[in-house]
Amino acid sequence: MKALVNRPLSWLVDGTMCNMMHAIQWRRRADACSVTNLERYLAECGGQSREQYYRMPPAQRPSLKNGWIEWDSPRTTGHPENDRVRVRFFPARNKNAPTVLLLHALMSASDIGYRRLAAWFNSNGWSVAFPHLPYHYSRTPRRTWNGELAITADLVRNAEGIRQGVIELRQLMALLRTRGTRGTREFAIVGTSYGGWTGALLSFLEADFRFVALVQPIVNMDKAVWESPGSAVMRRELRRRGHSRGNTARFDHLVSPLHGVPLCDPSSILLTGGLHDRISPIEDLARLQSRWSGSSLHQVPQGHFGYAALRETMKQVESRIVG
Repeated sequence: MKALVNRPLSWLVDGTMCNMMHAIQWRRRADACSVTNLERYLAECGGQSREQYYRMPPAQRPSLKNGWIEWDSPRTTGHPENDRVRVRFFPARNKNAPTVLLLHALMSASDIGYRRLAAWFNSNGWSVAFPHLPYHYSRTPRRTWNGELAITADLVRNAEGIRQGVIELRQLMALLRTRGTRGTREFAIVGTSYGGWTGALLSFLEADFRFVALVQPIVNMDKAVWESPGSAVMRRELRRRGHSRGNTARFDHLVSPLHGVPLCDPSSILLTGGLHDRISPIEDLARLQSRWSGSSLHQVPQGHFGYAALRETMKQVESRIVG
């Protein structure tokens, strides 16, 4: 009964947030890629393996000072703000402590909640890295809004943003492995929505995770573009330029969590979904759990936007860390 009562409120909250996403997509409507540009990109990258697409070069000009880890992004975008990677680092007392990567949601408005999570992990002996994902926070290009350029009708830029983020996370892990006398040898992921999508792809390439906690991750790329209530303006602009559903299918093996399996122990994977979520529907997460045999799926009565899912996830994380 409680779930039925929460559904209208969840849809109201989600609808409000989706309208904001529509406004941003309207601002970027002129950016929509042509069919020709998309076909050119798919011809260039569609035949690559996951390791080729997310190949990790050594980090250039790395620095660690005043609680920030920085280096030059290996995937330049022409936006100086976005082309320098920035990661807020909250070290544990032990330099060789495991490190959790906190991966934020699309257009995340504030890092207050993430800083609270960082304090909790620090108090339990973990270091915390909070990367500013491409086009967000300190990496927001001038004259744009936070996260505005991450997901638009420019499908090529969307793919390159995810590619950039995953490669940078691999570089971050490599840098942390060299920190201190032995460096970090164990990691974890807590990723929400867009960050959960990025974290899922990272788990296909790196194995050193004690746990991977994904909160309402975006997993079905075709549905995210052609059915999600948050993509209505994007769909309209794509159709106007001749795009149709399924035109990126040969690219799914590189960007879709449904087309891979994490390298870590599947029993260490925690999935959390909202019963009323129409952006990352619970049936898609159930499908993901089935594919990732041994993982767990926890359901909460909320839409895509809300705090219940993260709270439930942290309960599960706490039981694994604290016992």
